Amino acid sequence: MNRLGMAFADSAVMFRRALRHTMRSKDTLLISMLLPVLIMLLFVYVFGGAIQVDGPYLDYVIPGIILLCTGFGASITATAVATDLRTGAVDRFRTLPMFRQALLAGHAGEGMLRNMVAVALVFAAGVILGFRSGAGLSAWLLALLVIVLFVTAITWIAVALGLLAQNPEAAGGFTYAIMFIPYISSAFVPTATMPSWLRSFAEHQPATPVIDTIRAQLTAAGSSSTGSAVLWSVGLAILGYLCAAALFARRTKT
Repeated sequence: MNRLGMAFADSAVMFRRALRHTMRSKDTLLISMLLPVLIMLLFVYVFGGAIQVDGPYLDYVIPGIILLCTGFGASITATAVATDLRTGAVDRFRTLPMFRQALLAGHAGEGMLRNMVAVALVFAAGVILGFRSGAGLSAWLLALLVIVLFVTAITWIAVALGLLAQNPEAAGGFTYAIMFIPYISSAFVPTATMPSWLRSFAEHQPATPVIDTIRAQLTAAGSSSTGSAVLWSVGLAILGYLCAAALFARRTKT
């Protein structure tokens, strides 16, 4: 087997390990899956009547809830990586003849899968509540591509934060910023309703073009920012991976 094949095989083993750990923590898994749905219910039925948007508020808010999923998922990923460092699992795996960064790839792969399942649950709950999309196949595929790219970016950033933190509690705390960013964007209210000083930030941070692109593709509401969404997502994914690789090398340096 060549080096690429061995790297893939080792990463697959670490992916299955991370997945088993997540499945055993049923309370954490349940919260990460259900909390975004509960927040969607909160915004739709408590705040939705007071917020004026073009079209049903449910259709408007779903893209923002999708990004919240990535924030909750990032916390679990970062905590899992920090836990492996603290318990010495990383040191034990380093003694084995395996791909050096297989552990990171396993955590990233599991985090991406978990986030995509949470996204699917949000869409399913939205359909039950009355969400309907008249988008064609190409629009759905483009929206899915943007979601996958953004999930990949946030997951690798979470891995890097887990390596940066000195303990699992700090790792979870570092991800609060990721969960907070969608609130200062077009996720729940139009940016035009914000004060000018806040609107400038909201319109030029990563979450807004991603949300606007998903919303435009699925509901034809608002303007699409596909180019900015893809550039932000790819750039953040590369940055997250490079930071994770550098931090892993530093934390495992003998």
